[in-house]
Amino acid sequence: MIKRSLIYAIVFGFSFTVFCQNEQEKAYSLEECINIALENNLRLKSTKNSEKSANINYQQSKMDLLPTVNGSYNLGINNGRSIDPFTNDFINQQLTFSTANLSLNATVFNGFRLINSLKQQQLNTKAANLEVEQEKQNLILSVTLAYLQVMNSKDVLILNEQRLLATNKQLKIQKDLYDLGRDNPADYTDLLGQKAADQTNILASEIALNNAKLSLTALLNLTSKVNVSSDGFLFSLDKYQFTSDQVFRDALQSLATFKAREIRVESAKKGVQVAKAQYIPEISLFAGLNTNYSSAAETFTETGSAIVETGDFVNINNQNSPVFTNQTLFSAQQIGYTDQFDNNLNSVIGFSVNIPIFNGFQAKNNVALEKLQVEESLIALEQTQFEIKNAIKQVHFDMQAAFLRYESLSKQVTAFEKSFEINETRFNNGVSNFLAYITSKNNLENAKINLSIAKYDYFLRVKVLEFYRGSTLN
Repeated sequence: MIKRSLIYAIVFGFSFTVFCQNEQEKAYSLEECINIALENNLRLKSTKNSEKSANINYQQSKMDLLPTVNGSYNLGINNGRSIDPFTNDFINQQLTFSTANLSLNATVFNGFRLINSLKQQQLNTKAANLEVEQEKQNLILSVTLAYLQVMNSKDVLILNEQRLLATNKQLKIQKDLYDLGRDNPADYTDLLGQKAADQTNILASEIALNNAKLSLTALLNLTSKVNVSSDGFLFSLDKYQFTSDQVFRDALQSLATFKAREIRVESAKKGVQVAKAQYIPEISLFAGLNTNYSSAAETFTETGSAIVETGDFVNINNQNSPVFTNQTLFSAQQIGYTDQFDNNLNSVIGFSVNIPIFNGFQAKNNVALEKLQVEESLIALEQTQFEIKNAIKQVHFDMQAAFLRYESLSKQVTAFEKSFEINETRFNNGVSNFLAYITSKNNLENAKINLSIAKYDYFLRVKVLEFYRGSTLN
């Protein structure tokens, strides 16, 4: 008895907790869920970053067509023996030196490598844009299916709760009979067992609903669990009109994944042309400005002349007489920093031709690799078409089976409703036994739950097929 009370307390406590959580959960419409997912979903954000990266690469490929201009400047001190950059003479002193240059390089022709690379990056950008659209479509479908799964779980929970209410209603009647000692006592205890079974079904339904909400919350990338609102949501249970082949033909035209794959193939073909440019000579123009500074650079100004001994002698009458010469005198003056940069300025202009003769078969292997990339792109496109076509066939078959099952279960529910109505009346009047009553009740409740599940199964698969056709899901 204590164990049974403990079990009931746990079940009641869990139900109360779920109820309190439901009170705190905000209910979102399908459109709100989709908008939140498009804003928060991490996978979509990552795909958008790939799109931004592709766009940056495309912009860079445009800039690669422009000439490159670079400048450099340095300043340093040298001690010991070195070459004076001003006179190119060897000196052995402390030297302060500085150089500056500005260079320009422009590619004139390189086998259209830059042009084809630009076109390839443009195709990659288009493919990345379509892949973002593809990710959005996939996310919308996932959110829609998760949303419907929450609704399905809620409906099953409601049906199980209604089943428990009906059991409690009948249990009250049987308890009065049991207390009076009338009727079969086993009918009352059997109903107690049925109530426990109904409570277990409710617990299982609450767990399924909780898991469905968590799956939807993860897609929305929210921290708190969400609930759904079915206001304004209409179910269409009309028979689906399109064949699987019609759905696939529409998918080829509407799904971004096919268009992205096709553009990736074109991009890979451009990659082959880029690689082939390595066989062709490259012609470039170059130009430059250079100048330098040396602390050893000086100018000399004439200041006069002087008679000085040369160190030589002449013999006159057996007497050595020194030899004098007239020497011009100069004063040294260091050349200024800016003056040297102006005086030493020089320019260069020309063109160069780079002819590929032998490069270890690098060009040949690069072309071969790019051709393999084309084949891989074609295989990826074909594989995508194959997988989606088979997926459509499977979903279409399951949709047809779900529709037939829904129709059959609808008839079953109608039949069991009439049967239960009769058996309930007979049981309450003491004409029928408890086994017939409880069997009829369970048959009806199980049929209702199965009908609800079949309804959502059909509608879910219709939504998937409409996604493939490119229809708006929300």
